[in-house]
Amino acid sequence: MSDPKVLTCLWFNHDLEEVAEFYVSLMPDSHIDSIERVPKEIPQGVPLETGKPMLVQLTLGGVSYQLLNGGVDFPHSEAASLVVYADDQNELDRLWSALIADGGREVECGWCVDRFGLRWQVIPRRFIELMNSSNPETKQRVLNAVWQMKKIEIADIEAAVAA
Repeated sequence: MSDPKVLTCLWFNHDLEEVAEFYVSLMPDSHIDSIERVPKEIPQGVPLETGKPMLVQLTLGGVSYQLLNGGVDFPHSEAASLVVYADDQNELDRLWSALIADGGREVECGWCVDRFGLRWQVIPRRFIELMNSSNPETKQRVLNAVWQMKKIEIADIEAAVAA
C-alpha cells in the first residue's frame, strides 16, 4: 500500500489492537497494515505503557485510517463519524448489530455509537437513491420515515414513499 496524502487519524484510549481487529472484521477490503508499539524508552510523563500499540495503520473498506492511542483527553464526539453504505438490509442489520454490541448504543436516523465511543452512520444505498429523486414529495416522505427510526429499515422507507 502506498502512503496516502491525506489520512484520517482517530484518537482512542483503548487497546488499539482490539479496536483495529474489531473494525477490520466489519467489512470486506479491510486489514491491519501496521502496528507501531510504544518504544522501551519514552519521555518522562508520557502516559503510555512500553510495548503497547501506539499507532495502528489500517484499511477499512478500502480506505486508510490511523488509530492513535492518545489517552483520555479527547473523547470521540458527534462532531465526527464514519459513514458506511450498506447494499441491502441484511448487510445493514449485520453491521448495526456488530456496532452496538458489547456496550455500543443506538442513537437515531441511522446513527449509532460503538463500544469504543466512535460514532457511525449506517446508511442503506436505497436511502441515497430515494433522496436523489427529483420528486420533492418523495424526499420528504423518506426523511419523515427516517426521522422516526434508529436503525434504518429499507422496507419502511419504501413503504413511506409508496403511501
